Amino acid sequence: MTETTQTQTTPPPPGGAGAKPRSPEHRIAADAVRGLRQDMFHDAFAYRPLPPRRTDGFLTRRFPGALRAKAAWIPHGTVVAAGLLAMAAGYTAVGGPFAPLLCGLLALIPVLATLVRPVGAFWLSMAATPVVAMFGSSWDDWPWAPGSFMAHITVMTVVALRSRPRVAAWMWLLTVGYGLLADTLFGGGYYSVNTSPMLFLSALVLLVVTVLNIRREAEQEVTAHQSETAQERSRRTLLEERTTIARELHDVVAHHMSVVAIQAEAAPYRVENPPPELEQAFVTIRENAVAALTELRRVLGVVRAEDYEAPDAPQPTLADLDVLLANVRDAGLTVEKAVTGGVRELPQGVELSAYRIVQEALSNTLRHAPGASARVEIGYVLGGLGLRIVNGPAPVTTLEKSTHGAGHGITGMRERVTMLDGEMTTGVMDDGGYEVAVFLPVPSGEETG
Repeated sequence: MTETTQTQTTPPPPGGAGAKPRSPEHRIAADAVRGLRQDMFHDAFAYRPLPPRRTDGFLTRRFPGALRAKAAWIPHGTVVAAGLLAMAAGYTAVGGPFAPLLCGLLALIPVLATLVRPVGAFWLSMAATPVVAMFGSSWDDWPWAPGSFMAHITVMTVVALRSRPRVAAWMWLLTVGYGLLADTLFGGGYYSVNTSPMLFLSALVLLVVTVLNIRREAEQEVTAHQSETAQERSRRTLLEERTTIARELHDVVAHHMSVVAIQAEAAPYRVENPPPELEQAFVTIRENAVAALTELRRVLGVVRAEDYEAPDAPQPTLADLDVLLANVRDAGLTVEKAVTGGVRELPQGVELSAYRIVQEALSNTLRHAPGASARVEIGYVLGGLGLRIVNGPAPVTTLEKSTHGAGHGITGMRERVTMLDGEMTTGVMDDGGYEVAVFLPVPSGEETG
């Protein structure tokens, strides 16, 4: 008997069979090199024009029309003005007859380039700096001539404002590298008088710009999150209200279908010697009613929550409105009711929706206008039902910030009206009160009385 020994082999590490696992320091350095290449070299001279400024700010939206349109170009004008100042500083260069013009242009061009190619403008500034230092400045200005000093600070500021915070860090580190290299290799033994100010001032400016960028991004994220939350809350409220309406309609329709099935079953026993055709017709009616009821429960029953219990009493109608008004009066609301037109029985779905709309409107009055009075107007008109619920302004002693229209009650009322193809308007009245006006259409063939 022989034994077979199985050995488990591990795959070789990346880089070959003899490669050693990379240390965390090596991975950090590799990530840094990739980040530098992506931020500062990849598409460095890509065309990215500075867009006009928004004119809906706190100050700009108060400007007149023509001045407001020009305010959109304030950032561009500011950059051009800074470039002209750097150019003026470059004209102080010493050297040949063309040295001031050359140094001025080499200070202006990188600043203007930030308007269209921001990262490329930084490299232009880095390339122009040693040229100006060698041909247009004295050793006292090494390695940053006055024009180059102003231009480089301006370029880094604009690029940092237009880029991610990591770009600001790369620009400062590259500036540090150039300053140390220039002082060490090409300083000629002279003490540099402007490298330290450049590094300190640029670090301070870039730090401020980075903080502003981070704050701006955080505000944008918060605004976007709040907008998404509001939309999600609105959708959730709408779904909850639709679920409530579906439950109530389920109870209404199921009640009527049950009555149809019971009456169809009992009808043959109320007629002496009914013909077989009549008995079969009632059997068919009952079977169809039971089948419809079963299908209704299967489709609409899924909207019930697990802890939902169907009400023992029928769903409320406008006939129960007096009980509702008595309850809100007990809660401290002074309310009146006015009915116009010929009172008649309407389809139960319309009656239920009308009752719920009045109930929600009065609840909003209790919540948002404590101490105010209300009036409920019901108009039975040709072709439908009109509702108008009005409340006066809350007393000054109890007046709070109104949230009428911002809660979920208005959404529920509007959903009920939309379901019945009705119309609804809401709004604040001239006296500070609030009005809810609704019209629910009822075709003449659907009226039950």
